[in-house]
Amino acid sequence: MKVLVTGGLGFIGSHTVVELQNEGFEVVIIDNLSNADESVLKGIEAITGKQPIFEKLDLREKPSVVEFFKKHSDVSGVIHFAASKAVGESVENPLLYYENNINTLVYLLQELQQKPEANFIFSSSCTVYGQAELMPITENAPVQQAMSPYGNTKQIGEEIIVDVAKVTNINAILLRYFNPIGAHPTAELGELPIGVPQNLIPFITQTAVGLRKELSVFGSDYPTADGTCIRDYIHVVDLAKAHVVALKRLIDKKNTDKVETFNLGTGTGSSVLEVINAFEKVSGQKLNYKIVDRREGDVVEAFANTDKANDILGWKAKSTLEEALASAWKWEQKIRG
Repeated sequence: MKVLVTGGLGFIGSHTVVELQNEGFEVVIIDNLSNADESVLKGIEAITGKQPIFEKLDLREKPSVVEFFKKHSDVSGVIHFAASKAVGESVENPLLYYENNINTLVYLLQELQQKPEANFIFSSSCTVYGQAELMPITENAPVQQAMSPYGNTKQIGEEIIVDVAKVTNINAILLRYFNPIGAHPTAELGELPIGVPQNLIPFITQTAVGLRKELSVFGSDYPTADGTCIRDYIHVVDLAKAHVVALKRLIDKKNTDKVETFNLGTGTGSSVLEVINAFEKVSGQKLNYKIVDRREGDVVEAFANTDKANDILGWKAKSTLEEALASAWKWEQKIRG
């Protein structure tokens, strides 16, 4: 069975391609290499023994999308990762985010709605909850007004999928991620941020390896036990496996609604300082960090209630924070080797 993975050379996409190939799926990747490197294909092949089909194209170019589906008419499922994802950049350049995250989704769905049936997994985000009032966050928590154009594109994307599924043969699952971290245990794949990392863990590992002078901790006056923000950090391999489970659910027609939504996290919140301490423990490195002012748009805390994914998908995050951090550190040392 052939599955299209858009943004399949990115951090989460590449790990998901590995899990799909391990389960016997034939995978075709679309990536425009704007935030990924073609060398990732070698990492996927090193782990699975098979290189996926790769089509370098930009999903913003509608004729290219039309041509792709003519060429690969036997695609039976799509996992859609391709999107811009830096909150700060989205505030500075909102139109880039609306074009890249909304137009591309529309073009994909326009092709899929022509099929007798299609299965669609959407890479969404816990940002849709904003600063939720109750912790842990369930799927029933209200979607709040977005705090950034990036967050807004995820909300709009979900709404588009719901509207389209009502009137087409598309079935979809929206996966709302919390904070993916770590790397493949083989150290053949990991996070490869281009330029200055936007996420905490690559900034930690780059600081530990000497690439960055120091790590900035944004705010220590939040209403939490140690004053720093709390997030739910999930190992990327656990996250990748959830996509395979979700896709199989649609293929096997086990979904109870045309569009289903699941939170993907560990169910445990960790503060920034707790993450730093855990990293120092697993790596044996003392981290150079300093407390700076709060960052615009950061919520105080966000961690998942994972009961729905555990019970209905039969999926559960297995790796600990320490295991995820150790894998990220092993990857960082390898790529700087």
